[in-house]
Amino acid sequence: MCYNVQTAVDTKHHLIISHDIDKSADRGQLTSVAKLVQQAVKKKDITVLADKGYFCRLDIKAAYDIGITVNVPQTDTSGSAKKGIFNKSLFFYDKDKDIYTCPAGEELPHKLNVIEAGLEQKGYVNSYACRDCNIRDKCTRSLKEPRKMRRWIHEPIIDAMQKRLDNNRDIPVLRKQTVEHPFGTIKMWMGAQHFLMTRKHNVLTEMSIHVLAYKLKRMMSIMGVTGLIAAMTV
Repeated sequence: MCYNVQTAVDTKHHLIISHDIDKSADRGQLTSVAKLVQQAVKKKDITVLADKGYFCRLDIKAAYDIGITVNVPQTDTSGSAKKGIFNKSLFFYDKDKDIYTCPAGEELPHKLNVIEAGLEQKGYVNSYACRDCNIRDKCTRSLKEPRKMRRWIHEPIIDAMQKRLDNNRDIPVLRKQTVEHPFGTIKMWMGAQHFLMTRKHNVLTEMSIHVLAYKLKRMMSIMGVTGLIAAMTV
């Protein structure tokens, strides 16, 4: 049985604020870990940095709803580039008109709403312009169907997040410098071995001991042994 360790680490001191283990992958775990941080620091409005493995629109929306600012790089799963056709990023969205403009300069208006992959999405299409387009072969491989755009109804949350990432290129570097430090240290102490315990409760206990030892050593580095003892005996 394999367990995936989740940790939340503060960017200033590299202290592990919260941790948990789960059998699932990182995707979909962001909000649950962030809630543990909110409880630990007794603060709702926190900012979370995570890698693209955590990118999940529903998860990001859930975090947004409870006051969390999320910064997660997007993943491109469309496969358009491999197919040799225009990527969605080449279609410009006008939020005021609620339309897309395609690479040929044609406008794709909002036509319908659909449920796709559990997300309510708005569909944009211009059948007539697509039918007569002279660069159609660069846009779609279908001989009959026009190129369609899909936009999640809560996409402005993702747009705002992407704008933050674009305006601060250091965010991914800061994330890596923050969370990789304790992981690397604990793995070194463990000798890059698997957990010794079995069953989730026991494995979580084992991980908690590693986390406690890590935090004690970090606090001794930050405050000194005498300072830590004094703080613990107040």
